Amino acid sequence: MMPTSSGAVPPLTSSIPMLESESSLRHRLNSDSQLPQETQEGVSDLGTLNSRKPPGSRTTTEEVQDERARRLRDTLGLLPREGRAKVRDEAAEAFRVIFETFLETFEDGDGARVYVEQARRVRADEGGVLSVDFAHVMRFDERAAQALLENYLRLDAYLSHAAQRVVQRASADQSAPIKVSVALFGLPAVHRVRELRADKIGTLACIGGTVTRTTEVRPELVAGIFRCGECGTESGSVAQQFRYTEPAVCENGVCQNRTAWTLDVGRSEFADWQRVRVQENAAEIPAGSMPRTLDVIVRGDAVERVKPGDRARFTGALVALPEAGAVVGAGAFGQRSGSAQAPHELAYRLAFLACHASAEGANEEGGGEEDRDAFLAGLTREEREELAAMAAGGGAVYAQLVASVAPTVFGHEELKRGVLLQLLGGVHKRTREGMRLRGDINVCIVGDPSTSKSQLLKYVAGFLPRAVFTSGKASSAAGLTASVVRDDETGEFTIEAGALMLADHGVCCIDEFDKMDLKDQVAIHEAMEQQTISIAKAGIHATLNARTAILAAANPVGGRYDRRLTLRQNVAMSPPIMSRFDLFFVVLDDANDTTDYNTARHIVAVHQLRDNAVAPPFSPATLRRYIRYARTICPVLAEDAARLLWESYRNLRQDDVGAGKNAYRITVRQLESLIRLSEALARAHCAEVVTTRHVREAVRLLRRSIVHVEMDDVDVYEDDEEEVVAEASAEISSIEPSTEPRKVSVRREDFDRVRSMLVLRLSESADAEGVRHADLVDWYLAQREEAMQTEDDFVNEQRLVKTVLKYLVSVEGCLIALRNTEPGENSDEPMQITDDDEPRGPMLMLHPNFAIES
Repeated sequence: MMPTSSGAVPPLTSSIPMLESESSLRHRLNSDSQLPQETQEGVSDLGTLNSRKPPGSRTTTEEVQDERARRLRDTLGLLPREGRAKVRDEAAEAFRVIFETFLETFEDGDGARVYVEQARRVRADEGGVLSVDFAHVMRFDERAAQALLENYLRLDAYLSHAAQRVVQRASADQSAPIKVSVALFGLPAVHRVRELRADKIGTLACIGGTVTRTTEVRPELVAGIFRCGECGTESGSVAQQFRYTEPAVCENGVCQNRTAWTLDVGRSEFADWQRVRVQENAAEIPAGSMPRTLDVIVRGDAVERVKPGDRARFTGALVALPEAGAVVGAGAFGQRSGSAQAPHELAYRLAFLACHASAEGANEEGGGEEDRDAFLAGLTREEREELAAMAAGGGAVYAQLVASVAPTVFGHEELKRGVLLQLLGGVHKRTREGMRLRGDINVCIVGDPSTSKSQLLKYVAGFLPRAVFTSGKASSAAGLTASVVRDDETGEFTIEAGALMLADHGVCCIDEFDKMDLKDQVAIHEAMEQQTISIAKAGIHATLNARTAILAAANPVGGRYDRRLTLRQNVAMSPPIMSRFDLFFVVLDDANDTTDYNTARHIVAVHQLRDNAVAPPFSPATLRRYIRYARTICPVLAEDAARLLWESYRNLRQDDVGAGKNAYRITVRQLESLIRLSEALARAHCAEVVTTRHVREAVRLLRRSIVHVEMDDVDVYEDDEEEVVAEASAEISSIEPSTEPRKVSVRREDFDRVRSMLVLRLSESADAEGVRHADLVDWYLAQREEAMQTEDDFVNEQRLVKTVLKYLVSVEGCLIALRNTEPGENSDEPMQITDDDEPRGPMLMLHPNFAIES
């Protein structure tokens, strides 16, 4: 281009004739000819515009418009729209050919073309997802796999195109093509939510975390067909990307419309859409940091694959989405409210566009039991052989399983048995009426400080893929069950899952259970027995599932467990909560030379050698795999086992009759606990039938965890002149005979029975001075007349009541013995006790400060 005489270079548009404005040009084109009445009516008729007219029926007005558009294109030097060449991505096309070849030719270890078979199934289903293992792509072409990792968003459309061609050729039916998408999985590395940075945007990645919230499934516009609001021309398919996108300009060269569009819903393409909120796992949160969350977008067949509480993995690409709401305040774009003009600011937030979603260790919805064949099909041959060898171990495998639970915790075999049975669980059942019978086992650990309670809870929380650990004092009722919150984007009220919902089909570990407020304990009543959570807030009425087992740890009321008190008196829990626990384990810190020495050796070895200090029979992975296999078994009760359950429950009830008013009561819930424990024991032995051996072990555990520790014996010391016939006594057993003083042990239930009767007699006595010792003994023997059959029974009962009376006077102090006294020489000297004038013993009365239990 030559400069002008003035030396200035003319503008590039100086050689092009000046054009009229768009509005004036449209006005002139419309005014050059008079439209017929039929044409004017047809402009507003969408049905007429949708139909294609034959070339011979074109009107004069259409010819004029085409001619004017041709002149305009010639003037601007533009080609017709249909003649323009599209940009071709040669590298992406080359990758499509490689990926298409991979789908058609790849063979697994057995020589089967897995993706061709999968393509035939997708063709038979008339659409779906083609799942591709990334390890297979790596094995087929490493360079192509690396290109896919680095340019996933760029190659996503070409992946789907290649899959569609393979699916189309996989069947003899060459009908219209179907929609197929590709879901990649099996990436070698799993990223944490905290590790995602800007360099990961657009690349193929796999992230892991805990699902905390899921939205409802909604339709998403994938490709839209739009109709021009001015001339009625239909646009081509407009791909939607993260926001509602309209055509840039009308395809009619004369119209030039850019704003007035109408979406043709019937011809547009929609897909299922769901947003999942993912939070990093508790074990991955650095000390002193808040857990970070990320929104994951799933589409198509990937929706409803995960639910709140799942530890899930998502494969896809990280994308950056603009946050327009963070740009401006109340003013216009680029301005801040109440301030002067500011430079343009734009904030972005990260989101994850997932093509594949899977939950780790998720069970099926129907009660938590997996399908056995499907589980075994996912194992290798070596793992199946190992499971078969363990299942054939007989009774020895139960002891080996117990030894493999929390191997770093020394001792507590009974407690580990209860934890193992909780992991195995009972069988979930449903009646014809739709009533659900709980199969999960709830366990509570009550014990002295430093007895490894929290360590056991931490082990279970880390062992299971679906477990939640929380502390009672730091947890509220809404945090344990569920809360109703307002969604930040939509403004609608949604349900935020609590700890029990997050642990659905898992275990919820609650430490410091006794520190919970009473109202928070009441909130989990329904979840512990009915395994549901009912919510009626903010216009939301819902019943949510909380099919979880609860492992709780609590400290006694006084800091240490008091053997003289019952279990209920030692624990700050209400009776309804206590009855919902299947097993109570009381862990005592008693001083014992041998136990203390072995415990110290174990702890020092763990600190010194760490993992080499313990050698459990089974590794955690093997134990986890065996438990999953055992949970696929649904054992049934045999006839003799059912009969033994009836008899055991009756015996437990009879033994509980004589206990005090505040003692632990055996209810029907304990019978259901026996059934669940028996089924869990059958699962531990991989047995299809519950036998009497399993029932006896369940009864032993129940007695051990509740009755034995709670009904602790009472030790009473007797003088030499008091003769104790221990060999003929059923209630009193001598522990250390021929010692001075003599130590006598009284069973706790007998002690509570005698104590309650004596206190009741003294409280109801009309004599303010009390009752004579001999009269009180005679009254008690008269009340027990029916229970005494022989003379020995009479002697034993007499010895028992005298022993208890002595204990109540000399040790507990709840009774006061009043005797005749004589003053000494000095008035300040204590009263001398003489028994010469009291042949029937001293007067006994209740201590004034003694509170009678209601």
